[in-house]
Amino acid sequence: MDNKRDYYEVLGVAKGASDDEIKKAYRTLARKYHPDVNPGDKAAEEKFKEAAEAYEVLSNPEKRQKYDQFGFNMGPQGFPGGGGAQGFYSSGMSMDDIFSMFGDIFGDVRGGGGRYSGFGSATSGRARRAQRRGTNLRIHVKLTLQDILKGTTKTLKIPTFVKCEHCNGTGAKNGTAFATCNQCHGTGSVTEVQQTIFGVSQAHVECPRCHGTGKIITENCSNCRGTGVEKREQQVTFNIPAGVSDGNILTLKGKGNAPEHGGINGDLLVVIDEIKHPELIRDGADVIYNLMLDIPTATLGGSVDVPTIEGKARLKIAAGTQPGKILRLRGKGLPTDQGGYGDELINVMVYIPENLSETERKAIESLKDSPNIKPSESEKQRLFSKFRHIFE
Repeated sequence: MDNKRDYYEVLGVAKGASDDEIKKAYRTLARKYHPDVNPGDKAAEEKFKEAAEAYEVLSNPEKRQKYDQFGFNMGPQGFPGGGGAQGFYSSGMSMDDIFSMFGDIFGDVRGGGGRYSGFGSATSGRARRAQRRGTNLRIHVKLTLQDILKGTTKTLKIPTFVKCEHCNGTGAKNGTAFATCNQCHGTGSVTEVQQTIFGVSQAHVECPRCHGTGKIITENCSNCRGTGVEKREQQVTFNIPAGVSDGNILTLKGKGNAPEHGGINGDLLVVIDEIKHPELIRDGADVIYNLMLDIPTATLGGSVDVPTIEGKARLKIAAGTQPGKILRLRGKGLPTDQGGYGDELINVMVYIPENLSETERKAIESLKDSPNIKPSESEKQRLFSKFRHIFE
């Protein structure tokens, strides 16, 4: 990934650029390096693809957040794409991919409002049918810190639109009730003349009547009523890697809804919901525990049990432990991007009793004037220097 340019640099926008600024910058580059304007220019074609890849990421809030956080390194175990940036960003997109994904952007350039799936209008003289794509599904999965520590496997049953078995997804009765389209005469395309910013362009575009298939349904399938899809509960099993965070999204390609009348399934987007631990607070790869000590233990020392992600740990308390001291259990946190584990940080607090019996009050008053009970001036300065950062 060393030869890849920063996506903001590619589009020539600042990191905090708005969605409109990103879209405007991309449109400008798309016009400049469009293959119709630069026929046969491989360098322009690469710049066109580079701009499309940058726009694909920066125009998607979820992908943009990941890119801003990790750059081309996708975090623990390549999450969410598995295998780094190649699993997440659309490196190596074909021209068909670009026109299919961003047809609305090229509407005023190609004059087709997204109906062109390739170079048809200027290079080959024929239209290529853009494959239909089903809609994405989004589900939320709740995970405990223990799930996140080790990673986990989930099996869920999800209501999904799938290809109709009775018509094989065609929407026609028995999958055979078709006739030749009378608008394109079975070719799947029609000729259209457009006035574009580059002048008059004649292009072969997808037939609007048969949507590029060359045939029309004469009798609908009775099961799906001509849609080609039916709703069914699908069982999906997937792995969630260790170290994920609340709000992360795992994309399962092709596990979403099937499109009507055939095509490519959408994706299943699994959103991670982290269940708050009753005692531990997550801070990145570290976890924090607020330990409340009584005065005798803080003064004399001792041992206490503290909760960890996986259970309990015995912690030794040194005599004279001050409130605000941070104790550390190394490696008791969550997986880091570098392959190790964070720590558990123990924040020491000391409980000052509010209600005392007469005996307890007299015992404490008897210590009031003891030189070891009151801090000396040097001790005050030491403690102040140690904790002054809290107030700065």
